Parts: sequence; C-alpha cells; structure tokens
Amino acid sequence: MQYDLQRLTSLVDDAKKNSQKRNFVQAVELVVNFKGLDVKAPENRINEVVALPHPIGRDVKVCIIADGDMVVKARQSGADLVITKQELDQYAGNKKAVKKLANTYDYFAARTDLMAMVGKTLGSVLGPRGKMPDPLPPAANVEPIIKKYRGAIRVKIRDQPAIRCRIGSEEMDSKAIAENILAVLSTIERRIKLDQYLSSIVVKTTMGKPAKLR
Repeated sequence: MQYDLQRLTSLVDDAKKNSQKRNFVQAVELVVNFKGLDVKAPENRINEVVALPHPIGRDVKVCIIADGDMVVKARQSGADLVITKQELDQYAGNKKAVKKLANTYDYFAARTDLMAMVGKTLGSVLGPRGKMPDPLPPAANVEPIIKKYRGAIRVKIRDQPAIRCRIGSEEMDSKAIAENILAVLSTIERRIKLDQYLSSIVVKTTMGKPAKLR
C-alpha cells in the first residue's frame, strides 16, 4: 500500500493547526487503527523497533547487559546503563528494582550467553511490557546498535487493534515527521496487509485534536 509523502505532510500540518500552543513542546503522535484484525493471533502481535530517518525530540535510554569486554565497549559507546553479570544477580527477587529499571530504560540488549539469566531475573517484568532484550553475540559491535536505538521507536500491537507511537515533536518540520510516518507504515506493512485491515491513520499533538487521513 503506497502513501503519498505530500498527503502525509499535509496531515501533520493539519494536526499542528488543530493544536493550541502550550507551555511545553508537545509530542506528535501517530495512531494506526485496524479493522477485522485478530489481535490474539501471534502473527498479528507486532513488537518491533523501527529506526526513524529523523530524531523525534526526546531522550532515549539504552541499557546493555553484558560481560567481559562488552562491558567496557558498551560504556565507551554511550550506553546509559551497563549491567554486568554480577550486577544482574542483584535484581533476582527484587521486583521493585526491576520495575524501576523497566520504567527508566526504553531499550535493552544482552549478550546471548546471558539471555537465560536475564529471562529468569527480569523476564516477568520486561516481557509483558515488550521490552525483553535483543540478543547480542559476544563479539558484537555495540556502538551502531546503541546508535540505532537512539533514533528508533517501538511499535506494537497488544490487546487492541491499534498502534500508537510518538513520531516527532511540534517543533519538527512537517515533512520530516511525515517521513517518520512512512518508516512506521513500511514496518507495519511487512507484517500486516494494510489494504485489507487498515481502518484509519490519525496524527495528533499531545493536547491537540486528531487529524484523520482515512
């Protein structure tokens, strides 16, 4: 399904016009609604990290769970938090600390040989939130991975037939936001036939009225 960049840019312009100025910079949100989509079917439960062409104007926090040389490399590459194998043990049975971790960090990645330990220690909290770490081979170059997370958002379908995500801020150029929307739609299209299941595409600011494409 093809979407015209000009139409999407106009949609973002409309969303901005529908919004009054506030004493803070409002986010621009994308809502993709589906019809007739079985959200209980595993193939329709999307949970993917989408690399966007333009930063969305918010800080993204990345946590790397590592051991050995990867600990040093992750710190040098600017990870917001690096949890070592020994430190991971401290989270066992401490659900309050694990919840704080899940609330603070947007993306997690862990060395493959630590994934079983991560699942046992953090999985009960990170799993339901769709934040289970991506596995990293021991020799992985973590710098580009962290960089990818910095410019990415997570899109997911869980209990409702809709995807809601932040794709910019009101200060951003409307065309740049529209290009971010295209990146999200392209990701969804790889999993779900939009020409069959799409109900509507809506763009709105945090406090503004929605602008609807279809």
